[in-house]
Amino acid sequence: MELDNESWFELYHVHLDWEGVGNGSVHIRKEHIKAYLALYKRVLTQLNMLEKPFQSWVLLDNKDSGQDAVYIHTPNPNRDNFPLKVEELNWDCNIPTFFSDLIELKEFNVAHYKSESKGWYIIQSKRQVNKL
Repeated sequence: MELDNESWFELYHVHLDWEGVGNGSVHIRKEHIKAYLALYKRVLTQLNMLEKPFQSWVLLDNKDSGQDAVYIHTPNPNRDNFPLKVEELNWDCNIPTFFSDLIELKEFNVAHYKSESKGWYIIQSKRQVNKL
């Protein structure tokens, strides 16, 4: 992905496991999470070169690996929704065993979001200025 200072994103996201293959195996899910973290680090490197604010994070779904994604969000011409704020995030959560050994807690914050129908984990760099 090539970015320049004209680039903008409105909750743009990339799924690596559309088919939900990771749902059938913890080992495969962990490999996908490793790939998401590698992609996220690469995206952060590129976004840090821009001269505009941004938010980026990894979303992991409790039950469906097909919903896992890396997100990018910036000021955009569609809506005045930057920075995105998610009030329901619990940044003091327990990290599930299916990915706890993959997260470097010195580098990342982890939050849990739970609504009546969804349970998601958010992984975000501690260095990111615009937190969710």
